[in-house]
Amino acid sequence: MPKVKANNITMNYDQQGSGEPLVLIPYLAADHACYAFQVPEYAKHFTCFSIDLRGTGESDKPEGAYSTELLADDVAGFMAAVGIEKAHVSGLSLGGVIGMWLAAKHPDRVQSLSLHGAWTKTDPFTKTVVGGWQILANALQSVPKMVIQAILPWCLTPELYAARPDYIESLVNFVMSRPVQPLAAFMQQSNAVLAHDVEAQLGKITAPTQITVGRYDMLTSRYAEPMHRAIRNSELLVFEGCAHAPMYEKVEEFNQKTLQFLQRQARAATA
Repeated sequence: MPKVKANNITMNYDQQGSGEPLVLIPYLAADHACYAFQVPEYAKHFTCFSIDLRGTGESDKPEGAYSTELLADDVAGFMAAVGIEKAHVSGLSLGGVIGMWLAAKHPDRVQSLSLHGAWTKTDPFTKTVVGGWQILANALQSVPKMVIQAILPWCLTPELYAARPDYIESLVNFVMSRPVQPLAAFMQQSNAVLAHDVEAQLGKITAPTQITVGRYDMLTSRYAEPMHRAIRNSELLVFEGCAHAPMYEKVEEFNQKTLQFLQRQARAATA
């Protein structure tokens, strides 16, 4: 897989498809492959650039403090390094908050913005949840095992666990198959989540924006309406019967509805 130097680190990425560029930003503890269910569909219409963030996958894992703003600067540097002048930008959870920073700081780089399960400022509830993930990761001395035991249940509904145990097992196997994130890198990345605050920047976002959330997403659903009001050129879509990750819980519906938004923005740009 190709690698480039961006913002003083080496970043790993995957490129598939053809058409206007679409940059896919992973969530906490994940690498580029987390969009495995989306890229085959998206790549029929867009050139998909799925990246490994600082601290994950095969990208560099430097010491020092991470922030969501720094991670957005990494993405802007990546786009410059591979020659992407402007792109559609999409992210789930941490990927979405990075996308907000990117769209606010580098508006000329973002043609459209897709925010899935994102949030504007980490509140005491989220700090408690993420702090628990840090404690368990340290106790297990394993980021993948922590993801399976602690993060995955927040992403999927109890009904999915009950109805499709084989599918849950396939997701578990997928998590275990990916390059292992070092514990120190997870702590740096999750500390960026704990300190995240992009609220003061929302008025700077000018790109057409799709905000999506699962109806039963206890992590971020309370942020959806305020985000919709604060980002002036935005639309809000709620996925029924889903928790934090509709992209895994209702794959076909998620792909169809998010792709419809992306294609509308591509047509609008060429009209």
